[in-house]
Amino acid sequence: MNYTELSYELLQTIYRYYTFQTHRRLNSAMHGEAFALQYIAQNDDAVVPSDIESAMNVSSARIATVLNGLENKKWITRRIDPQDRRRTILKLTPMGEEQAAKSSQQLLILLAEILEYLGESDAKDYVRIMGRLAERCNGVLK
Repeated sequence: MNYTELSYELLQTIYRYYTFQTHRRLNSAMHGEAFALQYIAQNDDAVVPSDIESAMNVSSARIATVLNGLENKKWITRRIDPQDRRRTILKLTPMGEEQAAKSSQQLLILLAEILEYLGESDAKDYVRIMGRLAERCNGVLK
């Protein structure tokens, strides 16, 4: 198999995929405020800004901007960790919990539509392959 030729074909496919509105909706849900909101929701009261910074692989300045936006919308609160006053703990407000649930539901609907379009066999293969790539990208496999 010629992996260079296959890589070229994959690259062309990725370019086409990135031009679709569906990708933009997925991308929006996986970055910025939406990502931070979901991250906090999934990790309860144990989240500090550096956790989100690491998960998103962005600068602390970018995270500060994201958190300021969430706080201005009254979706999160920040409080000083009583055990370590240098740490700020992030918590969802009731409005933030509602928004996180709504966003999560919308994302699941979008992903279900994509998987349904692929059909059962291709959808299962896609999820399996993405899992393998996630393992590789996270350094599980060298």
